[in-house]
Amino acid sequence: MKLQRTLLCLSLSLGTVFGPALAQAQDAKPGVSIYATGGTIAGASKSSTDTTTYKAGSIGVQALIDAVPELSSVATITGEQIANVPSNDITTSLLLKLSQTINRQLAQPGTNGVVVTHGTDTLEETAFFLDLTTSGSGKPVVIVGAMRPATAISADGPFNLLQAVSLAASNSAKNRGAMVVMNDRIGSAFYNTKTNTTAMDTFRSVEQGYLGMFIGTQPSFYYSPALPTGKLAFDVSGITSLPKVSIVYMHEDQDNEQLDAAIRAGAKGVVIVGNGNGSTPTIVKNRIEELTKQGYPVVRASRTGSGFSTKKIEGIGSGTLNAQKSRILLMLALSQGADIQLLRSYFNG
Repeated sequence: MKLQRTLLCLSLSLGTVFGPALAQAQDAKPGVSIYATGGTIAGASKSSTDTTTYKAGSIGVQALIDAVPELSSVATITGEQIANVPSNDITTSLLLKLSQTINRQLAQPGTNGVVVTHGTDTLEETAFFLDLTTSGSGKPVVIVGAMRPATAISADGPFNLLQAVSLAASNSAKNRGAMVVMNDRIGSAFYNTKTNTTAMDTFRSVEQGYLGMFIGTQPSFYYSPALPTGKLAFDVSGITSLPKVSIVYMHEDQDNEQLDAAIRAGAKGVVIVGNGNGSTPTIVKNRIEELTKQGYPVVRASRTGSGFSTKKIEGIGSGTLNAQKSRILLMLALSQGADIQLLRSYFNG
């Protein structure tokens, strides 16, 4: 009995000491860091109906957070302003800084995931870059934007941001790669692309579909965690710059002027936006064959918007990747010293 009383007293004593700490740990919200880069979600205009001529990147990250007080009920939030620009002004230097900052943050035990606010025009490029360079931890990296500026009637940014943070805070979002959240939809950053200039439901994956959707602030996934077939991972922790890669658009009666001009301007690789299955006029095809034999990388994507650019004698087929994503992958691969043979395996073409 004496031993039992001693154990009971010890148990009560430990409960008094550690009970509040344990309860606090159980009630602790997941940590989510928001990295703001500008764009429409941070845009402002004098008119509440202006959705095209507003000034992007007018509002800072703290103002974005303060505008959605519901965020505090979802996660413990920190915010950092990486840039405050229209997405057309995102540079490779900013991409590297963003990726390196995110990887450092994901390594912190208290971080459940991160959110990047971004302009929609080039959002898919940044999202794809982050998908290839930040997925090592398995923690969710969520890229979010808006089609209406913060000053517009029914601005979509605040709810998009709340859903993005909810996704980054959710354990069900782990091991799915980087994701894009817009208009209640959850898309794979590997496949998602902007398909309309002004519509709210612009971000889609035409062939691959969505990963899931939101019911209010609750993410609902259609599939168990999975990654795109053959998806690569690149370590950019020690990289300060990326090789220049240019994009050249094909059309009827095309010649080699733009392709050769890109090479003279210092491009270490070129992506062709080809017709149909990455096809080009004969004069361009012959030039690409010459460059391929010389070991100069030319990737053939398609201007159709979907489908597969297959392997041919000339250049490297981009597979399912569009031109802008092909450029990102080619830059990363060249930064690691990949040659033509290795690049073919990277692009499945």
